[in-house]
Amino acid sequence: MLDFQPLLTAEGLVSLISLVALEIVLGIDNIVFIAILSERIEPQRRSALRRTGLGLALILRLGLLGSLSWLMGLTRPLFSLAGTPLSGRDLVLLGGGLFLMAKSVHELFQRVEEEPEGKAAPATPSGRSANFGLMLAQILVLDIVFSLDSVITAVGMARQLSIMATAMVIAVGIMLIAANAVSEFITRHPSLKVLALSFLLMVGVLLIADAFGKHIGKGYVYFAMAYALGVELFNIRRRQKKPRRS
Repeated sequence: MLDFQPLLTAEGLVSLISLVALEIVLGIDNIVFIAILSERIEPQRRSALRRTGLGLALILRLGLLGSLSWLMGLTRPLFSLAGTPLSGRDLVLLGGGLFLMAKSVHELFQRVEEEPEGKAAPATPSGRSANFGLMLAQILVLDIVFSLDSVITAVGMARQLSIMATAMVIAVGIMLIAANAVSEFITRHPSLKVLALSFLLMVGVLLIADAFGKHIGKGYVYFAMAYALGVELFNIRRRQKKPRRS
């Protein structure tokens, strides 16, 4: 049974708010990845894919919290590669990073090289329907990686299991509310799709670096992407305000 009494203390509330904010920041890459993949299926099923993907992320996070002893065992070194000890967690991060890089490069190639300007990639209705399970499987792969990183971070920040579980439920709830708006905004602006895929590509590099013990603060990547996003939003705003020629 979870003890929710710590949530009623000032220290518990501060930990909860801090952890919710951190979980939302760590979940940005998850939302962006789901937003990109959801464009590959028919519009009426995109919202269901996003909700299912984030719902699975929450289930994975809570499941990992419920098996903390096993989770901590993943941090023990299994073998060394090129002089660097690798644990189970490192192998998950390495596999996830390679998958995210490969997927981002593939999506960038399709959008830049294969799609005609201003048009989406053609797909038959049957192909779209068959792709729902495939897209969900790809989301699940990244959910596992992001959930592992998220839970280990949460364990380092909070001591009470109830605070960690509550923070994750609140954070995923906020992401569920924002997922459709973020996805639709990215869909309306093709330049943001390229920016989002570039962000995911850098996250993949960070995961691989972390797997080999080279920790690079995500703050650097988030700041760079926030700056690039700000510039692009300014350009979008400027284009919308551009006076029409008579």
